[in-house]
Amino acid sequence: MTTSVAVLGSTGSIGTQTFDVLRSQPDGFSVSAIAAGTSVGPVVKQAQEFGVSTVVMATAEAAGEVRDALGSGVAVHHGPEALADAARMADTVINGVVGFAGLPVTLAALEAGKRLGLANKESLIAAGPVVQRARQTPGAEIIPVDSEHCALHQCLRSNEALGTSGRPTRVARLLLTASGGPFRGKTRSELANVSVNDALAHPTWSMGPKITVDSSTLMNKGLEVIEAHELYGTPYDQIEVVVHPQSVVHSMVEYTDGSTMAQLSMPDMRLCISYALTYPDRGSVAFGSIDWASLSRLDFEPPDLEAFPCLRLAFEAGREGQTAPAWLNAANEVAVQAFLDGKLSWIGISDLLDAALQQFDGTTADSAEVVYEVDKRAREVASGLIGR
Repeated sequence: MTTSVAVLGSTGSIGTQTFDVLRSQPDGFSVSAIAAGTSVGPVVKQAQEFGVSTVVMATAEAAGEVRDALGSGVAVHHGPEALADAARMADTVINGVVGFAGLPVTLAALEAGKRLGLANKESLIAAGPVVQRARQTPGAEIIPVDSEHCALHQCLRSNEALGTSGRPTRVARLLLTASGGPFRGKTRSELANVSVNDALAHPTWSMGPKITVDSSTLMNKGLEVIEAHELYGTPYDQIEVVVHPQSVVHSMVEYTDGSTMAQLSMPDMRLCISYALTYPDRGSVAFGSIDWASLSRLDFEPPDLEAFPCLRLAFEAGREGQTAPAWLNAANEVAVQAFLDGKLSWIGISDLLDAALQQFDGTTADSAEVVYEVDKRAREVASGLIGR
């Protein structure tokens, strides 16, 4: 039986690595739809290589260029509604869309009862209560395409495999590991004048600029804390972050009897993508296999919340609940873009987020429309704070 796959965000890091996985184990999968922003050339090549029937682009102009290149045999559309439609037409959806723009994909896939390989953490974080309702659709499931949450999923799954499914899992703590980013060990005063290039020099992972900056501030880890709460229902007091610079232990689950289960591999997002595509089976190609003879040490240390206050702010927003994570996420997207554009210092990112959270109005997450409105208001507030 062939599983149809929609790769949305197909030209980004997750999308291109998804195609690496599909090339390595082509039997059993077909690509029905792809979506991207405005990168016409790469999209055309992907559509031709994988025999895609539907392509979605961000703009009408880009869609027209793709249509001209591919001919009448491929349906080419553009815009958010077409993106959501693409998420409904495959058995498995890989959501690699960057930022809050991935929310319609998440909701459309889950509401259609699809498997969602979720690399877009912002949609779950920003609209947690709304997404939780969509997850109740028969057939809907989320398999996280994220090294930390893929690790937690595997550790929790191993507990179920030992016969405890249907009974309390006896989880004491979820332990999310963080590489520490390029500034691990730096004090806040030492970080006052870091450049964009400094922030983009991640020591272990190759990612897009937004996620890489988030990793440098530890906001990425803070968002993952909120995501872990939403994915697994674990209280915030039972979620911890530990800095692990080698990025070999991707996360851990400690049980009430003191036993800790960890998932280890060399840093390779293709392992997570393969896991999402093949679950509950395993892929046939090894990604991130460890050479144990050369792995000399594994280090762990607590995060420095004074130098990296974004992690603390994420915990605060998560505990506030409702649309507070949406507010924080939107403000962070504005702040990171301002930093990349040279309009805000690196330290200014956390300062702006702190100020923006103080203006959160406590709106409840009653619907997707409410979340969209909160996102809009938070962006306006954050934009107004830039340059003050």
